[in-house]
Amino acid sequence: MNQTPAKLSAAALALALGTAFLALPAAAQNADKDKCFGVALKGKNDCAAGAGTTCAGTSKVDYQGNSWSLVPKGSCEKTVSKTSPTGFGQLAEFKPKKA
Repeated sequence: MNQTPAKLSAAALALALGTAFLALPAAAQNADKDKCFGVALKGKNDCAAGAGTTCAGTSKVDYQGNSWSLVPKGSCEKTVSKTSPTGFGQLAEFKPKKA
């Protein structure tokens, strides 16, 4: 099968555009969410939980201060966290108080 450079370029462009369009829903979905620290239950966190954890589902305890979950934008600091200094989720990692 003989492919001309123009056909190969068109195929590469189509593949790149297809990949970009597939990524749009996830990006748009995350735009409506905040990373909320200290609200995840043990093993229920979303990715990047901090030291001692590697990714989603690796939090060691409920309400871990370096563990986050995606929540609807604007709701984090209204979500209960038993280890947060304020008693609610935080938009940044925090040192937890005893629950």
